[in-house]
Amino acid sequence: MFQVGLTGGIGSGKSTVSALLAARGAVVVDYDLLAREAVEPGTPALAAIEERFGRSVIAADGSLDRPGLGAVVFADDAARADLEAITHPAIRDLAVARLADVPEDGVVVHDHPLLVEMGMASVCDLVVVVDVPEEVQVQRLVELRGMSDADARARIAAQSSRQDRLAAADVVIDNTGTVADLEAEVDALWERIRSAS
Repeated sequence: MFQVGLTGGIGSGKSTVSALLAARGAVVVDYDLLAREAVEPGTPALAAIEERFGRSVIAADGSLDRPGLGAVVFADDAARADLEAITHPAIRDLAVARLADVPEDGVVVHDHPLLVEMGMASVCDLVVVVDVPEEVQVQRLVELRGMSDADARARIAAQSSRQDRLAAADVVIDNTGTVADLEAEVDALWERIRSAS
């Protein structure tokens, strides 16, 4: 199994690259989806979050109030570290379970916004970083996700720095061009992956 770590800052277009790789035959393990699954009602992680942060971060239907929790943890580094200590092990366990179903000759793409922060770059055969300047990230988050400028910058600041991500990269995909430019970069990446796997 050939393992690709795919990361990029929020608003970089990482999910688009992930979808393009899936269309070419990769098995994608989406850590944003795993993060949601890890805190579904009835999970030990959600119970631990409620114990640490209180009932106010639990919605009326028993699910996690993600915006409410986000408002707490993105304003407080210690609170974010506490949350990560709860969720990261649960997410890792779910990822391991997904890998059990991948054929030996398969290509796995770990679509992971926190690949660098969680120390997963070292276990991947190839690390791919989707990159755009911070101002492009902010613009996309404001225009496409409806965030305020301040919220967008807080989310960006909570992730690894652009420099740290680029330092971990074997391949950098510049996503400031057109869709056709991006497709061409992904085609070249897929050729490299297939020749190496």
